[in-house]
Amino acid sequence: MTLHASPLQRWWPSPLRLFLGIAFLYHGWPKLFSAQGHLGFAANLRQMGIAWPDVLAWFVGALEVLGGLALLIGIAVSAVSTLLIVEMLVAMVKVHLPHGFAFVQVVDVTPSGPVFGLPGAEVNLLYIAALLALLLGGPGPLSFESWNVQRREHSSRTTVPPREAHA
Repeated sequence: MTLHASPLQRWWPSPLRLFLGIAFLYHGWPKLFSAQGHLGFAANLRQMGIAWPDVLAWFVGALEVLGGLALLIGIAVSAVSTLLIVEMLVAMVKVHLPHGFAFVQVVDVTPSGPVFGLPGAEVNLLYIAALLALLLGGPGPLSFESWNVQRREHSSRTTVPPREAHA
């Protein structure tokens, strides 16, 4: 049995890449551009016993913002996806895995409603799966990388061969 790909199937990476780009920008922005967000994140890293929490807070914020922008544009998608997978693995092991699998953790129910705890590893695994899909499937046609490949192919087809020198 042969599976035939529809013309639309080549577009699957675009919405995935755009969503991931927006999500990483959303989470990285306060780590990089808000004093309260940056200091709070550095304090969390310090409390977990992470080495160089102040430097790492800047690095993670920059990775998420620049990585999010790169995903949105569709440039260096393989490299960015690899770095963000490493970040998600570290976050999963150091922060989320001790709280179980489920993203939503109800730790208590009070008369005013549920009290939520820290999320489990589920969301990290979803991010990792999406980043792996981009790493394996490429950025898709709506990306800088795709545009650049098409531009190079077009220029190589339209380049006039150099004239031979006549003696």
